[in-house]
Order: sequence, then structure tokens, then C-alpha cells
Amino acid sequence: MAHRLLMRRIWTLSAKEIRYLPASFTAISSSSFSTSLQPSSPSASFLSPSHNLPRTSRRQVSFNVQDNEDFTERVINSQLPVLIDFHAQWCGPCKILGPRLEKAIAKQKGRVAMAKVDIDDHTDLAIEYGVSAVPTVIAMRGGDIIAQFSGIKEDDELDSFVSKIIGK
Repeated sequence: MAHRLLMRRIWTLSAKEIRYLPASFTAISSSSFSTSLQPSSPSASFLSPSHNLPRTSRRQVSFNVQDNEDFTERVINSQLPVLIDFHAQWCGPCKILGPRLEKAIAKQKGRVAMAKVDIDDHTDLAIEYGVSAVPTVIAMRGGDIIAQFSGIKEDDELDSFVSKIIGK
């Protein structure tokens, strides 16, 4: 059982975590543990610190708001314009709009951020910003609301909305 948990933890490690494992960890061996972590050949050395793992430089397009302090820090105090996607897990149109909005924001290559606020988890934020229907998207810059819309939009309308936010 412990061996299974250990293997599960190893397989879920990120590339960065694997790179910094202590050398003693890669040489784990036990008489009861039939699958040794010690590589049998240099090509099978997935835990070797010298092995270069592929790196991806994915920029975080959006983030989930955790609480009011997180909202203040990452949205209101943001240097970038921020689109706030007020949504709910049970909302069908929200599930359609969310990925479209992320795609429109990704096209801007870091000139705008997107915060996701689940209205069931953060009812106080939804009330504070007058959200009466979901999905509702509010654009903020420097803590001020500069634009907003409710409901679903087509991809070209979202691209236009995001472009206007950056240009304001």
C-alpha cells in the first residue's frame, strides 16, 4: 500500500519538483519493493537531475478568485485591466462563455487578465458588483469598472470587447 502511494506521488510530481528531488530519493530500494526507482539505463532516467525535461512556457490566462483579499490584491490592485467572469457551476451559458473568453484574452498575450468568480462561493462579491444574472463579465482597471455585459457573446464580439478594454 505504501509503495503504491509512493509511486502515485512520483507520477504526479511536476517537472520542477522532480528536478529538485534529493539524490537519495532516486536510489530507493527495498527487498519488498520490486520496482526500483533506480534507472536501468541512462535513457530510462526520468528522475535523474541531469535529464532535461521539456519546458512549456504557458502564461496563466485566468485565475479563480479565492476570497475577498485575493480579489482585492489580484483584481482591484492589478496594473493590467482585468475581466471578471461572474459564473456558476450549474449555469450552461457560463460553461460556453468561459472558454471563449479565455481564448479572446489569450490572443492579447498578457495585456489583460481574467478573474473567475463563482457566485455561489463568493455571493458577497456578486452582490457588491450588482450581478443579477450569470454569466456577467465586468472589466476593471485600477479598481474602476470600465465596461460590462451579461449573457453570451459570439467570438468576434468578445474579441472586440477585450480590444476596447485594452485601448481605454
